[in-house]
Amino acid sequence: MTATYGRVAEELDRHVRERVRADGVDPQRDPALVRRIAEAVVRAHDERSLTGAVAALPDPEAMVGELVARISGFGPLQPFLDDPAVEEIWINDPSRVFVARHGRHELTNLVLSTEQVQDLVERMLKASGRRLDRTTPFVDAMLPDGHRLHVVLAGISRGFSAVNIRKFSLRAARLADLVELGSLTPQAASFLEASIRAGLNVLVSGATQAGKTTMLNCLAAAIPGGDRVVSCEEVFELRFPHPDWVPMQTRQAGLEGTGEIRLRDLVKESLRMRPSRIIVGEVRAEEALDLLLALNAGLPGLATLHANSAREALVKLCTLPLLAGENISARFVVPTVASSVDLVVHLGLDERGVRRVDEVVAVPGRVEADIIETTTIFARTAGELRRGVGMPPRAERFARLGLDLQRLLGSGG
Repeated sequence: MTATYGRVAEELDRHVRERVRADGVDPQRDPALVRRIAEAVVRAHDERSLTGAVAALPDPEAMVGELVARISGFGPLQPFLDDPAVEEIWINDPSRVFVARHGRHELTNLVLSTEQVQDLVERMLKASGRRLDRTTPFVDAMLPDGHRLHVVLAGISRGFSAVNIRKFSLRAARLADLVELGSLTPQAASFLEASIRAGLNVLVSGATQAGKTTMLNCLAAAIPGGDRVVSCEEVFELRFPHPDWVPMQTRQAGLEGTGEIRLRDLVKESLRMRPSRIIVGEVRAEEALDLLLALNAGLPGLATLHANSAREALVKLCTLPLLAGENISARFVVPTVASSVDLVVHLGLDERGVRRVDEVVAVPGRVEADIIETTTIFARTAGELRRGVGMPPRAERFARLGLDLQRLLGSGG
């Protein structure tokens, strides 16, 4: 950017802001009106440039976009937010801004100032309604376009605030979309859809950015329309079509230190709302106990969990409920997990950054020497998701709906 262009941009920025304030426009809520004001200001500048009074703009439309990004969007980060190929943006310090494209990380040439980062964080949090200060140095929030913001305040992170923006991109809304993307085979998709219709309890596992939330959305889209769904999340990320769905999210404590709503509180509250299905966006801690108790009582549910394999996901689900209190023992938790979870769908990233289903494992409900027995329904071998030898539990639920497991899965191989 030349010095002249920079001065012109600052001058036009000032004029647009004056018009926005004079007209009482909320830039975050009405970006379309901000764009119209910016277009009018840039057009007036262009007309004056014909007389030689001001410098001409090389690309007026690009200037309009920059002004809207500065005032209504998120400034220098806005081009990355608008780029559909960018999946995540993070700032380690103002001079090191990274993005992820197609599962791969890259350092950008964007260099910010500390003041710019602070301003961006303040604007993002203002849009979300959440706060960040010394008493709450971490924050999870949702941006207007559905992107998830995570900030760690300087002092907890060394030197500068650490910022992560995980973009929401609805590339797949149903299991059939995952087939088209190559994440899933048609047979596995048909089986998973039938399993959701039959009311099986499904745990989705995988590493960060493996596509767990996308898979959860696609599975939830298969829930019959007559069911009542209640979902519990840290921040709203689930988006699926359903006529009877109550989404809930956690809440930070207020300035007085009161009013916090934890994920565990939401899971407990959801049981009082006459749900036919319960969905927990991500199980991290003691809320795992309340979820297990709900599933064990016959309420079908879905959840995600960070893990490196389907087996490790079950082990972790046996460990998290122990955080709920000293009176909770593994002797109770392990058989409860075995009888509550029906399927584990494990996701992975290949060497090219492509998200895919690596295994679908059934949990028959048996425990031997404190180890939960599993059987493989699908597993990825030689790069392909292939049918295993296992069959799902609760075959009677499939039969009740007229779903033929033999036709869906064959005899196994």
